[in-house]
Amino acid sequence: MLSASNIVKHFDIGGARTPVLREVSVDIEQGEFVAVVGRSGSGKTTLLNVLSTLIRPDAGVLRYRDEDLTGLADQRLNTLRQSDFAVIFQFHHLLPYLTVLENSLLPFMRSVRTVPRAATERARRCLDRVGLADKADRLPGSLSGGEQQRVAIARALVKDSKVLFADEPTGSLDKGTGGEIMALLADLHRDGLTVVMVTHDPDYAAMAGRTIYLEDGRVVAMAACPA
Repeated sequence: MLSASNIVKHFDIGGARTPVLREVSVDIEQGEFVAVVGRSGSGKTTLLNVLSTLIRPDAGVLRYRDEDLTGLADQRLNTLRQSDFAVIFQFHHLLPYLTVLENSLLPFMRSVRTVPRAATERARRCLDRVGLADKADRLPGSLSGGEQQRVAIARALVKDSKVLFADEPTGSLDKGTGGEIMALLADLHRDGLTVVMVTHDPDYAAMAGRTIYLEDGRVVAMAACPA
C-alpha cells in the first residue's frame, strides 16, 4: 500500500547539514498496524512525516498504491493527503475557540465555506465512535487530555482516511489514559484502518502487528509482534 525505498533526509542543525534518515526502506501493507520505535533522535518522527507526505525526502522513492509520490506537484500531493492520509500528534492541536464538533470538522472547513450537512452528520458519528457524542458542543478547554486526544482522532476519522499516522499519540497522557487511546486505535485497526504509529513505549508497540526499529537514522530490525 505504502512503500519507501532508500529514503534520505537531512536537516540543517547548528549550521551543519545533518543526516536524519539514511537510506531507509519500509513497506506498509493495507490493514497493517505498524509501530516505529527507537531512541530520541533516531529519526522516528522524520520517517513518519515523510511517509505521510508532510515533508519531502532529499533522495529515495515514496510510492502509494503504485503511484510515485516523490515528484508530485504540491497541489496533487495536498489533495492526496487530504483524501487518504490523517495524522494525529502527541499534542492535540485543537482550536480553543471552536467546539468539539467544530474542531472535528476542520478538514472540511479548510475547503468550503459552509460545511455540508452530511459532513456534520459524519463528524457526530465519529465523535460517538470515540465516546464523545455527549460533548460535541463543549470547548476543548473543558475536556481532559485524553478526551482532547479523542477529538483529534475523530478529526482524523471524519475524512474517511485510508491511513492513520500517529506520532506519540499517548506521549502527553498518563498511563491509564494512554491505554484507553491505544485501545481505541486497536479497535480502529480491527475495523480495517491502516495505522502507522511512532511510540517510545514498548507496551504500546507490542499492541501493533509489526515493529520497525530505527537507530541513528537507519532501520536496524523489523519484527512481528506476538499475538
